[in-house]
Amino acid sequence: MNNHTDHPLGRRRFLGLSVAGAAAAALAACTNTRVPAGLPARVLSTDPLVADYEARRAFSGKTVTRNLIAGSFQTTVAGKPVTTWGYDGGLTAPVLRATAGDRLQISLANRLTDPTSIHWHGLALRNDQDGVAGLTQDAVAAGAGFSYDFRLPHPGTYWYHSHVEMQRERALYGALIIEDPAEKLVYDRDWVIVLDDWMEGITGTPDDVLNELSEGMSMPGMDHGTMSGSMEASPSPTGTDGARGMGMKHMLMGSRSDFLGGDAGDVSYPFHLFNSKGPEEAEILTAKAGQVIRLRIINAAGDTAYRVGVPGQKITLTHTDGFPVQHQEVDAVVLGMGERIDALLTVREGFTPVMALPEGKTGQALGFISTGTGKQPLAATLPDTLDGTVVDGGQLKADPVVTLAAKAPDRTHELKLTGGMAKYDWGINGRRFDMNKPFENAFEIKAGERIEVRFINDTDMWHPMHLHGHTFQVGDGGARKDTVIVRAKQAVTVIFDADNPGQWLTHCHNAYHAERGMMGVFSYIK
Repeated sequence: MNNHTDHPLGRRRFLGLSVAGAAAAALAACTNTRVPAGLPARVLSTDPLVADYEARRAFSGKTVTRNLIAGSFQTTVAGKPVTTWGYDGGLTAPVLRATAGDRLQISLANRLTDPTSIHWHGLALRNDQDGVAGLTQDAVAAGAGFSYDFRLPHPGTYWYHSHVEMQRERALYGALIIEDPAEKLVYDRDWVIVLDDWMEGITGTPDDVLNELSEGMSMPGMDHGTMSGSMEASPSPTGTDGARGMGMKHMLMGSRSDFLGGDAGDVSYPFHLFNSKGPEEAEILTAKAGQVIRLRIINAAGDTAYRVGVPGQKITLTHTDGFPVQHQEVDAVVLGMGERIDALLTVREGFTPVMALPEGKTGQALGFISTGTGKQPLAATLPDTLDGTVVDGGQLKADPVVTLAAKAPDRTHELKLTGGMAKYDWGINGRRFDMNKPFENAFEIKAGERIEVRFINDTDMWHPMHLHGHTFQVGDGGARKDTVIVRAKQAVTVIFDADNPGQWLTHCHNAYHAERGMMGVFSYIK
């Protein structure tokens, strides 16, 4: 792979720019209406067409408003004191709820010392509200604010998070639930579950992790694929895993998953959290035996897939990434970073453990449903595997009501996922993305086209690939999604309709892979 050292990603870049001034300069360059000869005219976030498409979206007449404060605060994680960044002073950010067709107005106050932004993950929203600093908006400077304002066309389980640098690897994320006014699913209540891998303030900072990973493998010729099982440490009571050999503090060796097709992750985490809590302080949902609970599961992790299930009891999968699927009973479901799954669970008498096991890693994230009877099991006594029928969202079939109409693609783009651990030089089509030149090698599309995208994984690791502003259909009749697992040395073909003009990022939702260059832009042209 070409390293393109003439346009490297800076140490302090992640889907944005490290200072507000640089972000403003980049955005000004993007929104310049003068187009050099020979280059296509692009539909930028400031184009009137963006507002025109927004006006076409259904509107219920109701506006949901909320203030959010991004700031630093002190808290505890699994009993350990930490200082981190989050919304409204808590590890658990506010769950935002609205109904499809509503207008959402969020006023963000940035009390961090760094610029920030909010990306509304999975939403088909207007481009100037997508929250990608340097591409769709200026970064929100320290001490400043920004008002997000857009309509919500689709119901489902979504989430929001910072889209600047490594901020999502702290606590700058939260759930966004958009109710369906015509919901046909029958259940008694829902339980929003946000999963995360956590090391901030325990073993270092996300920037420490990135710096170590960016140095690549410390021994020539050694990559994840040659290290299987050779350096994994014995699991500690807190779930710590990975290697400490060769002077590596954060890099994980020997993380393997047959389900994901090989290497499972790059980073060792001391804790895995279920709604911001470790297993020993697990959240408990009270319910009555026989009630049906809708689990809304969100993987907000930076480097970890989670296998979620209930020991000895099946769950029924109903939605993935907000869109309905043909119902399937499974023993467990695997979520890559950025993915969401909705599932139905019938409550049994006593304590029911809902487990999220980090795929290919040690440890657990855990919550309980309790009917008020029986004794709560200790985390250490629960199974360390969830076997049987196990699927991921990309293997489900779409409900016929959301299947895209058959149509020959107007345009096909191949996105080869490239790079590796040796130099930690992840990219697309052999190129590491540079936010200073976001349209270099952009994937150009036009409004009204049917787009086919082939994600071809040339690497030895899986990648959860995410597309902003759209949902795609996986294969022929597969699930409607915005994030899909692409296994090592395999390919996934998706299709989507170009029905939301603007400039839209696509990237691996492994935070460290994206930061090191596995990003690109789907660019609407006129």
